[in-house]
Amino acid sequence: MIRVLLIHNYYQQPGGEDAVFAAEAELLRQQGHAVGEYTKTNWSIEGMSRAAVAARTIWSRQTRQRLLKLLREVRYDVAHFHNTFPLISPSAYSACREAGVPVVQTLHNYRLLCPAATFFRAGRACEECLRKTSPWPGVFHACYHDSYAQSAVVATMLTVHRWLKTWQEQADVYIALTEFSRRKFVEGGLPAEKIVVKPNFLYPDPGPCDGERRYALFVGRFSPEKGVRTLLRAWQGLTGIPLKIVGDGPLRDEVQAVAQAAKLPGVEVLGRQAHQKVLALMQGARCLVFPSEWYETFGLVAIEAFACGVPVIAARLGVMAESVEEGRTGMLFRPGDPQDLAAKVCWAMDHPDAMARMGENARRVYEEKYTSEKNYTMLMDIYQKVTKAPISI
Repeated sequence: MIRVLLIHNYYQQPGGEDAVFAAEAELLRQQGHAVGEYTKTNWSIEGMSRAAVAARTIWSRQTRQRLLKLLREVRYDVAHFHNTFPLISPSAYSACREAGVPVVQTLHNYRLLCPAATFFRAGRACEECLRKTSPWPGVFHACYHDSYAQSAVVATMLTVHRWLKTWQEQADVYIALTEFSRRKFVEGGLPAEKIVVKPNFLYPDPGPCDGERRYALFVGRFSPEKGVRTLLRAWQGLTGIPLKIVGDGPLRDEVQAVAQAAKLPGVEVLGRQAHQKVLALMQGARCLVFPSEWYETFGLVAIEAFACGVPVIAARLGVMAESVEEGRTGMLFRPGDPQDLAAKVCWAMDHPDAMARMGENARRVYEEKYTSEKNYTMLMDIYQKVTKAPISI
């Protein structure tokens, strides 16, 4: 058994990255591995000056010193990073390199290539920074938090570490979650030979539900890139089709106001829900609507739907065009097109038997690709690659 140090910077609003970090930690512990954690949380930013946050984003001496001390006290076989932004910083790679501990980095978003981490701007996909050593368009457009100053800090961090060749030399293996995202990272300059594809997984298995499925379901962050506005516009053209909306985010007030003002029949805005409640809602859904308009790196919510035997209606963009097979595990619509989305939803409600067959196919895909057992085998293969030592499974 190996000793793994998991490293993660938590966001203020919990999301998929935090969930995957926790799930992989639990999976490793269940398999008998010694697991340590080095974490930071963005809630601590509130007590820091802007200059201090900027400095730590680019190079955190505090992180490097503390992490190096930890690695000298406890001999870990591998350091597995999930997120370093902003408080851990890329200085953590340097500490691992000095301590002789191999580095694995999961690429949960596009932060290494895009200041906003989303490849999304002005309501559409944007790749202006993709092949630039210095991502100056992200500063010009204030892509990070609509702030020129904060965007400049992120761009400086990216530029400095490209000059230092941090991304090329100080990580041993990168984990991309799909083949689509792997191609984007190679285009952006990461060494192709260092990037492997390992999807996320879902555990425990919620299992499919055989009950009647009456409504459509959206689960996600209420933000422009998630396509929630397209979702609401689509439902303005639908009559009598129930929709349950689960989530929270910066567009929360807008989502609630539109749903109420338009008097959309059958639309329920449920807000944030516990994970078990979300899975229960999925088990009663005819379809999951996934209208995201940015280059998702994975789409964990869609895999949760697959596990529940629920087909997915998704935007034909990036990862989802790769993950959802048209007519087999769901349907695809033109990104940002509410009329096309509405047409697909109408078809789904009018063809329950066909949707049930798609749900059965989706469940089989989950069993083939996204269980904890499959994922553990892939993870051990990656760790063996960087440790160069046999690992019993």
